[in-house]
Order: sequence, then C-alpha cells, then structure tokens
Amino acid sequence: MAPAQQVAPGVDGPSILGEVEALGARVGAVRAAIGRVIFGQDEVVDQTLITLLSGGHALLVGVPGLGKSRLVETLGTVLGLATKRVQFTPDLMPADIVGSEVLEEADGKRSFRFVRGPVFCQLLMADEINRASPRTQSALLQAMQEYHVTIAGERYDLPKPFHVLATQNPLEQEGTYPLPEAQLDRFLMQIDVPYPERAAERRILIETTGQARPKPLAVLDAAGLMEIQALVRLMPVGSAIVECILDLVRALRPGEGDPELTRHISWGPGPRAAQSLMLACRARALTQGRLAPSKADVLALAAPILKHRMALTYSARADGESIAAVIDRLTQRFA
Repeated sequence: MAPAQQVAPGVDGPSILGEVEALGARVGAVRAAIGRVIFGQDEVVDQTLITLLSGGHALLVGVPGLGKSRLVETLGTVLGLATKRVQFTPDLMPADIVGSEVLEEADGKRSFRFVRGPVFCQLLMADEINRASPRTQSALLQAMQEYHVTIAGERYDLPKPFHVLATQNPLEQEGTYPLPEAQLDRFLMQIDVPYPERAAERRILIETTGQARPKPLAVLDAAGLMEIQALVRLMPVGSAIVECILDLVRALRPGEGDPELTRHISWGPGPRAAQSLMLACRARALTQGRLAPSKADVLALAAPILKHRMALTYSARADGESIAAVIDRLTQRFA
C-alpha cells in the first residue's frame, strides 16, 4: 500500500505535481548557471539553494578564501535579486544596517526623514557576522523573523523576498562575538564550507587567473523565486516522512530520546527545527525533480538544520564529543 500523502487543504494534488515537474526544469537551469561560476562545492551550492527555495536564511561557516562571498554574489545574479553586502566589524552600529532618521530643514520647518540601510534588499550578505557586537547582531533579529524593522515606533517592511546569507570564520576567536542561540535559530541551515577537491581547485586556477573570468547569468527573477517558494509549501509529504522528522528532532532532546545518546546533549532542537526540516526536505525533492520528499532527504539535511540548534554538555565537550558525531549516530539508526 502506498504511503498516505498530505496536501494543503483546498489544493488539487495532481495540479501541484504538474507544477513541480514544470518548475523542476527551471531549478535545474539555476543550478547549471551557478555551476558556470562556482566550481565544485556541489553540496554547499545545493544546501544554499535549498535554503533560498525554502524561504530561509543560511549561515556559511568556513575559512577565508573558499568562495563564500562569490557564491552569494552569484546567487543574487542568477536569481535576479537585489543584493547588498555588509562587512561586520566591531565598530558597526545597528543604524549602519537598518538605517536611521536624519533631521532636515526645508522652508523654515524641521522634520525627520528615514534613510534606509542596506537591510532593505532582497539578498543581504552579512560578512563575518560574528565580528560585530551583540547589539549590532540583534539588529537583524526582527528583520530575519518578521521581515520588517521598527524605527522610532514606525514599521518599515522589507522587500520580498528577503534572505540573509551570513558568513563566519570558525577559526578566529579574538575580536569575535558568538551568535546567541535565539539568532542562530533564525538560520534555517548552518552550511559548512570545506576546502575544494583537487579537480575543482585545478579548474579554479585555470579559469579565474586569466583575462576573462566566467560571469553568472540571470535565470530567475524575484517573482519566479517566490513562485517556487510558494510551491514548496504545497508539495505533498508522506505521513511516514512527517513521523520520521518528528522522531529525529525529538530524539535529540534530553529526557525524550535514548538516554545513552542524549546524555551528551545540554539542550536540543525546538519546533522551529522540525518546521525547517519539513520545508527543506520539500525543496530538496524539488531541486532533484522528485514529486515528494523521501526519508533520504530527511537524513541528508538533518545535520545542517539541527547542529546549530543544540548544544553539548560540558563533560561531553571535555571528552572530545561533537554535535556532528551525535547527529551522525542518530541518523545511522534511522537509515
């Protein structure tokens, strides 16, 4: 018997499947356009694209020089989004991100005018986000969650769609401020950016050190991206996949999962983690041309979605345990 499928109320299932097939080709064109500029790093590209198709934000973690900035710029061009970049530094202030009011005088009258900051864009690159003070980091909290900012009691809506792709260097500790748990939870994924493989690095050397450098081409626009994001939320999901997501997330909470596993965990992922995993699994299925997510999608995305939403106990860290290892042991049980 085929597993039960869950579809949004009032939505025609066959119609959704037809749209998935049609838009799958457009997503394939997006991936091909990104591949003209970004060599290798297929998993990083896929996870970042899945984040955007899910309507979320991503935290890219990797040492300098791995092409994180180039990836964000390429995505902005390929997806047709208005992109801005903010270099986070210790002296950066909240007004440098969201904007500020300036006093103007005209015809003998004084009035305040709001000058919009770089957050008023569709794709914001927050470069080295952990170098800014917590006060400045928190300026993004409202924008990332509610898609508007409040200045002097006035609400200012952000453009649609709005995404934050932040970068972070995992090695440097001096002059950095770790992101608070509440802000980490706003990122749909934490994407670790590794060193490229030898073949990809050879291609980088050949194609980026000459006179002509490959340039990205626009494939989508903001309206097209939002159309795909809406479709992701309408894709059918099997009841077995819903239960798998619940079992996986709840198994990482102290007091709910296997005591042998959760004894290493100080606090586990909340409901937003399960929501993120549900959306991302749908988006991953779409990028691969499938009509519904599978268990393989859940297991593939578990680590990037869960690892920044939980913490280990002090004794576990002292014993050399890692969050990635804990999640890996759990997903092996579900495989």
